[in-house]
Amino acid sequence: MAITRSPHRAHRAHRAPPRARGRNVAFATLWPRRALPTRKARLSLGAALAVLSLVATFTIAPQSPPDAAAQLESYISSHPQSATVSDAAAVSDPSRDNYSSSPGVLSLISSGTNYDWARLVLLFGGWPRTNANVTVMVRWMRQENGTNSWWNRNNPMNNGYGSGGGGGYGSYNNLEIAAQAAADNLRLNSSYRTIVAAFAVSAPTAITERAIWASPWASSHYGYGSRWHTTPVPEVKAPANAW
Repeated sequence: MAITRSPHRAHRAHRAPPRARGRNVAFATLWPRRALPTRKARLSLGAALAVLSLVATFTIAPQSPPDAAAQLESYISSHPQSATVSDAAAVSDPSRDNYSSSPGVLSLISSGTNYDWARLVLLFGGWPRTNANVTVMVRWMRQENGTNSWWNRNNPMNNGYGSGGGGGYGSYNNLEIAAQAAADNLRLNSSYRTIVAAFAVSAPTAITERAIWASPWASSHYGYGSRWHTTPVPEVKAPANAW
């Protein structure tokens, strides 16, 4: 007897095996399923990349702190000064019953202490005689000549400008001339412009002192602060003949 197969059965006989359905045969041939990266392998690769990123972060050199000029500029920018006068303001009585004054050259000389000499330098330089500026000046004087003999050789700052001595070991006729010479040296020498700018705005002592360390005033640069003292400076009066 002849057996006749159903057309539907013949069609099913030629269909692809169930395991091959929906797969790209060429891709399966080039990269078999067992060769695909496992989830564990992908996690290990991610962990390795994270470690490398962390190592790279710690090996980057830290940025250096801003120099004295940059710190001063930042201070000035963050402390702008301005004044506003109302249009309705008027002077009704120009007379003044009371007045005040700042010590001048003669009164500072008469008092004659290291603080007075510091104020005299600021006066000749045209800089504010604020507590911050005076504090920096007397600390600077202490670094150069000490406190108990700050008037040594009538040259408290060991200033070489006009003193007739190289390396700042010259002398002046009196402390008033020495104060004028110290102010002139700071104003006229471009190497000290950051110090002058700091005095002009009465910058915080740390900023002005950093400008001093960075300048060529002292060849040691005061150890860039490691040999600079910030303890209070005693007030000491110089002999009358030093003035």
